[in-house]
Amino acid sequence: MKFTIQDHRLLDEIQRDCTLSLAALAERVGMAQSTVWRRVQDFEAAGIIRGRVALLAPDGVGCKLCVLASIRLEDHSEAAVDGFAQLVTRHPEILECHAISGSADYILKVRVRDVEAYERFMTQNLLRSAFVREVQSSFVLKEIKSTTALPLRLED
Repeated sequence: MKFTIQDHRLLDEIQRDCTLSLAALAERVGMAQSTVWRRVQDFEAAGIIRGRVALLAPDGVGCKLCVLASIRLEDHSEAAVDGFAQLVTRHPEILECHAISGSADYILKVRVRDVEAYERFMTQNLLRSAFVREVQSSFVLKEIKSTTALPLRLED
């Protein structure tokens, strides 16, 4: 899909506040409401807009501890990779999972209540898995930047 500057502005406004009305979006990006509605429908149909969510404050809902866990698999067979992927998708504590280069195979972003909750999660789930060889955990001391907004090119 080819994007115009107005498309980028529209997507930027939506990703920053998806609760804006069509009228507010149209005013902010200088487009007619009908055009905004049509473009949003096009973006959704193309999978560019994947959903609309409310971003919760982790501390406010009892998920104060953020852990980045580097995972090494026992082996790289299709069964191990698929089994690990299934393990990851079963646990809501795992917010993100990325296959990476380097000495680890994956990095997980995990949110839990506290160190004790992480220890339970790790020992009962990750370390008991036949697919996981090693887990190295790094505890986040301070979050400097956290955003879901993608860096859109707003100018040509």
